[in-house]
Amino acid sequence: MHSLIVSIKLAFKSLRSNIVRTLLSLLGIVIGVASVILVLSFGSGVKNYLTDQVASFGTDIISVEVKVPKVSKTSSANTSGQVGGTVITTYKLDDAREIGELPNISAWYAAVVSQQVTSFEDKKKQVMIFGTTAGVDETDGQVQLESGVMFSEEDDDSLRQAAVLGSGIKEYYFGDGDAVGETIKIKGQSYKVIGTLKSRGAVAYLNLDDFIYLPLQTVQKKLTGTDHLQSSVFKLKDMAKLDLTIAQATDIMRERHHIDNPDDDDFAVNSIVEVLEILNKVFFAVNALLLGLVSISLVVGGVGIMNVMYVSVAERTFEIGLKKAVGAKNFSILAQFLAEAVFLTLLGGFIGIFAGILFSKGGEILAANFGYALRFTIAWWSVAIGFGFSALVGIVFGYYPARQASLLTPTEALRKE
Repeated sequence: MHSLIVSIKLAFKSLRSNIVRTLLSLLGIVIGVASVILVLSFGSGVKNYLTDQVASFGTDIISVEVKVPKVSKTSSANTSGQVGGTVITTYKLDDAREIGELPNISAWYAAVVSQQVTSFEDKKKQVMIFGTTAGVDETDGQVQLESGVMFSEEDDDSLRQAAVLGSGIKEYYFGDGDAVGETIKIKGQSYKVIGTLKSRGAVAYLNLDDFIYLPLQTVQKKLTGTDHLQSSVFKLKDMAKLDLTIAQATDIMRERHHIDNPDDDDFAVNSIVEVLEILNKVFFAVNALLLGLVSISLVVGGVGIMNVMYVSVAERTFEIGLKKAVGAKNFSILAQFLAEAVFLTLLGGFIGIFAGILFSKGGEILAANFGYALRFTIAWWSVAIGFGFSALVGIVFGYYPARQASLLTPTEALRKE
């Protein structure tokens, strides 16, 4: 034990005598560990942000959406097909109504989304129009009235031209004034404002405060000239019956659409629970990939430490021979040089962890300035990974040069001088 302590003291002395070289060899480890902390905290922050946004719609709901047949509902082919212009027109309001009658459904709404030019007096704005059935405020707890009322089922059936404004649109057109009772133009048609909504904020890239809510059939008949739905959302009474309700909704859709082969489904039944599970799996894979990439910087730092140790051994060959000539054991020489490498990487690990935490907090502030409430959580396991990597790098890349130094014979080492 005494000889080990002496070896560590000699290692510290050697590092202090070559301070510039020590700092340069530290830099690679610091960058590597800081990158590990930053990447893992960033991944955690983005994942939490997205899952919170998804969960804001409620975790006790299922949705039915249109889907391109013959492809998986989660595939890129489904997404690219619809974005690329494939229009599925088979999902009708009567389909959603029948699903809404299932015993485990407490509330529901069907919806289509459209973009239309709106105006009031001398102001004009292109706005996202959310055509929906009555019950949207019961199904989606984030849809809350600030003033006025929501449109009713009778308003929808009678094609009433009534509008409920998101808080952003209300602010744009009416400022601090009262919007209820006013009339705005949508696609050149007059719509009476019957209500305004409380601020909800953005979900991903969509600012929901800039939506205008209109009765579904009014949008279909008077704005888009269609009779199909894009999606519908159903609130469940009992989450324990989630799988049963999804199965029942799927059976209803297949029966109504005369589908015998599941591959021919032109719809997808999703639950928020399923979406959250998919997000967790995706981010686990992404974090693992990013961790592998940033670990390369730690390996580069380890190679730098190996080179430094080789130089140190070459410079102190005579010192090694002299120590061996007076009785130093191979283990003592090995311990001294290995202690130098391990100390360098551990010190770099500590500094890297501190730098990673500092950069993570700076990232939170920067994201907040752009309007994103990201929380870059520093998990204990991310610190453990960063510190563990640094210690492993020190041992692995420091061992070989240290072993080479310990195997030098006194005669060989003294002859070098």
